[in-house]
Amino acid sequence: MQESNRSMQRITIRIGRNTLAFAMPQESEQDIVYEPFVVKSGISMAANLREAFKQSDLLMQAPQKVRVSIDTDVLLTPIETFNEKDIETLYRHAFPQLEHDLVYYNVLPDLNAVAIFSMNKDLRLVVDDHFQDVRLVTAISPVWRHLHRRSFTGSRQKLYAYFHEKRLEVFCFQQNRFRFCNAYDASRPKDAVYYILFIWNELQYNAEFDELHLVGEIPDEEYVLAELRTYLENVYMINPVADFNEHHATHIKGMPYDLLTLFVKGR
Repeated sequence: MQESNRSMQRITIRIGRNTLAFAMPQESEQDIVYEPFVVKSGISMAANLREAFKQSDLLMQAPQKVRVSIDTDVLLTPIETFNEKDIETLYRHAFPQLEHDLVYYNVLPDLNAVAIFSMNKDLRLVVDDHFQDVRLVTAISPVWRHLHRRSFTGSRQKLYAYFHEKRLEVFCFQQNRFRFCNAYDASRPKDAVYYILFIWNELQYNAEFDELHLVGEIPDEEYVLAELRTYLENVYMINPVADFNEHHATHIKGMPYDLLTLFVKGR
């Protein structure tokens, strides 16, 4: 890669709850190098990231610009009532276990919402030690925005469920707003089925007419699909290859759907 082009590039670091990966487009925006890092369970994620800078070929050749896509607890607030001065108070009230984290936010104008999220202080320090230009985004926000656009197709109401790292994100939209959004532990497939069906009933969706769309790494996929289809007529799996018109990135093994969406559709 020529130096002039390299200076314009921005590497992406995806920080999951128990995973770490790096990705960067090449000279052709269609070509993306994806490099997962094997996380050691006995040390902190910040220590793992420091170690990665010594081992990862992609990080050792990285430009000075980085986009950090972080999978963390997110608090949504309506854009019309958002006040930047209140973000720490609101977030720490919602997630008191994260009281020592740094708090940030992303504005989602097409959804009339602001996503408030956090990042571990030590992790931020590691990032700042290696990059001059840092952008932070919530890992889930590209998925929200992409599936929001999909929700306008057809006349049926749609509920979405995104599975990743033993987590389940369930959400739906009403015009240009969230109607519902929450996250759950999905380590037990039976629990995931229960959460989805409970939310479906709470929203008073029609079991014979409305649609449920699933995406991501579903634990015990056959069981989950069979159980959901026992009660709901229209249950679909989103295929990223078809969803993104066979974009090169859809053929990269192991790339999470949220990171894939970030590269194909943007934040």
